[in-house]
Amino acid sequence: MTEPLPVLAPEILVPRLGEQLVNQGLITNEQLMAALYEQSVLKKTQTNVPLLGEMLVQLGYITREKLDSAITEYVLQLRSALIESNQQLEQRVKRRTAELEKAMQKLAELNQLKANFIANISHELRTPLTHIKGYQELLLSGELGSVSADQSRALHTIQRATQRLERLIEDLILYATSERTHMPINPALIDLTDLCREVIEHTSHKAADQKLDLTLNCPESPVIVHADREKLTWVLFQLVDNAIKFTPSGGSIQLGLIKDNDYVQVEVIDSGIGISKNRLGEVFEPFHQLDGSSTRKYSGTGLGLSLVKKILDAHDSVILVQSELGNGSHFSFILPLVFQSEDLGGTL
Repeated sequence: MTEPLPVLAPEILVPRLGEQLVNQGLITNEQLMAALYEQSVLKKTQTNVPLLGEMLVQLGYITREKLDSAITEYVLQLRSALIESNQQLEQRVKRRTAELEKAMQKLAELNQLKANFIANISHELRTPLTHIKGYQELLLSGELGSVSADQSRALHTIQRATQRLERLIEDLILYATSERTHMPINPALIDLTDLCREVIEHTSHKAADQKLDLTLNCPESPVIVHADREKLTWVLFQLVDNAIKFTPSGGSIQLGLIKDNDYVQVEVIDSGIGISKNRLGEVFEPFHQLDGSSTRKYSGTGLGLSLVKKILDAHDSVILVQSELGNGSHFSFILPLVFQSEDLGGTL
């Protein structure tokens, strides 16, 4: 049989009732102690012991009217205190929100200044670099006079360094552009198979220099997607170049296309040094190197994968990475396929 629920008296709403009644002069401290003692005695023999207020009334220390009046007054005081506390809390929240909004605005302004600075300095670097490249070509072509074999080797070394510097500047400009506006893309119908072959052709010499096995795994037939060819080429070059950079001699790298119904998955798999699982998210942060020390082994601005993510975001795609320290990395993203009619030669 279910026991009846206890009657909820107003006294339950008032914490430390006895203390309040003493402070108001409605009972004495001795009367409070006597009522508490009486309660403790009853608890040894009864289960339903009267509440303190009821006990005070039964002992004749206070009338019920005064007890109810004191409880009501104190409940109203608690309510007022709660309202005031809520108002103060609301004001603090508003002030803190305003401070955070101001801080966010300042951060946005600083990011804008940073992007403007990077864009300006990158464009300024372009001009002297163009002059350097021009004179390099004149010297190498012999138009400014013959050069010795040693001088030719030195000029080729300078040319490779200049090309690397040019790529870094272009990365900075692309990053600054994406920070100031949404990453601009110019989509068109492109053949991913052809694009992947081009990437493999242009990176094979670098892979061979490091004694790496670079392979392409893709269908023989065209794989047509709607994308920005220039930027998608940059993405694939970046992923393959990263794989070459972080794969020790004797390792392998594979660029692959896997068709799955209406989509194609583009993947770059390497047997390189890998990435700790707890640091996978960091690789897409701009200007961030997992090894940030001054003696780090691998060079770079830390912009590559950040720009890869921005470019793929602009294509409504997502870059995924699976990796484990010492066991290589697997980068992939998907794009929707565009199907063409062989009979009509057009897009369905």
